[in-house]
Amino acid sequence: MFFAYFTFSPLWLLIPLSVIFALVYAATRHEDLPLIGRHAGRVAFWTLVFLGVIFAALWLVS
Repeated sequence: MFFAYFTFSPLWLLIPLSVIFALVYAATRHEDLPLIGRHAGRVAFWTLVFLGVIFAALWLVS
């Protein structure tokens, strides 16, 4: 019964999906490994911020 409060939400899959997306996108733009990491971090951060803003807007509307 304790685990019923910790149900799985598909929204948690957005985090690894955005990180993988950012790594692939950055790897197509750069060849230097540290540059790929920095660019992927920025892209993942802004992707998650954008998705968070959309989620918050939809949550407020509903």
